[in-house]
Amino acid sequence: MRNLMKKSFQLKAAFLFAFALLVSAVTFAQNKPASPRDSVSGTAAGSTITINYGSPSVKGRKIWGGLEAYGKVWRAGANEATTFTTTKDIKVEGKPLAAGTYGFFLIPAENGTWTVIFNKVAKQWGAFKYDESKDALRVNVKTKAAPMHERLVYTVDAKSFCMFWDKIVVPVSVSK
Repeated sequence: MRNLMKKSFQLKAAFLFAFALLVSAVTFAQNKPASPRDSVSGTAAGSTITINYGSPSVKGRKIWGGLEAYGKVWRAGANEATTFTTTKDIKVEGKPLAAGTYGFFLIPAENGTWTVIFNKVAKQWGAFKYDESKDALRVNVKTKAAPMHERLVYTVDAKSFCMFWDKIVVPVSVSK
């Protein structure tokens, strides 16, 4: 009788453990971040460039001039500020940028000429404590129309890096 009660207790405990595991797995699967972290690396101008960013989705929202205001510093992604790392000194739009890791920001503009910012403070939450006096480099670039990109993504190629989101691409040239 005692063995039967012991086995019954073990069976119930195993069932409860399996049930708790299942509930935990389902709960965890549903808690995916709305803007997951992503990164891209590539070689441009002989340097390894790595961009680490939060990747938000459009989700039917008006992005430019709506969610992301024109004329305001934007973290160029979601949540933590985007970081930009170059392993060698490079030129961005013809201007020098020393090797290192930077906070990467953009200032969207309705006229299509956006400001690209490399800030010496790499780790920041959003752009809430952004300090212009800590900028290492600012350049202006012309955006282009692009096919719809639901999720924000960056690319790196031999001569540039680009940000794609919504119906805009922000191309930034890189040279030695």
